[in-house]
Amino acid sequence: MGARRVELGFAEEACAWRLRSEQFPSKVGGRPAWLGESGLPAPAELRCGLCARPRALLLQLYALLPDRPEAFHRSLFVFACRGPACYRLSGPAPGSLSVFRNQLSRKNDTYSYDPPPEEPPPEGTPVSLQLKCGANLCRVCGCLGPKMCSKCHKASYCSRDHQIMDWKAGHKQSCAAAVIPDHKFLFPEYEIVIESEELESSDDNKVESDDNHTQVVAQEDEIHEEMESAHNPSKKKEGILHCFTK
Repeated sequence: MGARRVELGFAEEACAWRLRSEQFPSKVGGRPAWLGESGLPAPAELRCGLCARPRALLLQLYALLPDRPEAFHRSLFVFACRGPACYRLSGPAPGSLSVFRNQLSRKNDTYSYDPPPEEPPPEGTPVSLQLKCGANLCRVCGCLGPKMCSKCHKASYCSRDHQIMDWKAGHKQSCAAAVIPDHKFLFPEYEIVIESEELESSDDNKVESDDNHTQVVAQEDEIHEEMESAHNPSKKKEGILHCFTK
């Protein structure tokens, strides 16, 4: 029996541009980096099943399927309620969490067929709260925002809850301002760096002492390579780039 392969995810700080949609990120918190523009969850689908308040993005994982042309690009989104009362000691209550899938073929109208650039965009490039199709995103959570401020007609919201939250956070004083305040609603944002690891099978444990020594040395080399990769951002997407170049 051969070794089993598992993938481990580590939350690390990253530049904001690395967490945008065109970089196909895996990340914790922040606004959703939507993959495609169709089939996004409606505001009603993102409400907690207990308190009926909007959920926030907990994490998203980029899990491409190179052998599935219609789902080469695939991201999974997990949303969670921010209300402590919707969780119990035994775990989250039913309805407090929700999971959505967003996918695209490799050849699409949104992204290049080639791997994403490893260089940052020009400085000052703002975060867009409008999809290319024209749909607006909520200023607070980054989900679909069909509602709009009746005064400035520029700020969009997914719900009245978030419109009130933004109004209290400063939109009332500076209605036309483009700066988005910190609403204290989103989870802290980190990049999820994924690394592969092989688990030993039961047969692999039956080795001689010399083999054990060799294995220890190999593990030390692997740890050294992982530490070097963690400090070298250019190595973080080797797995994704490998699938792109097939």
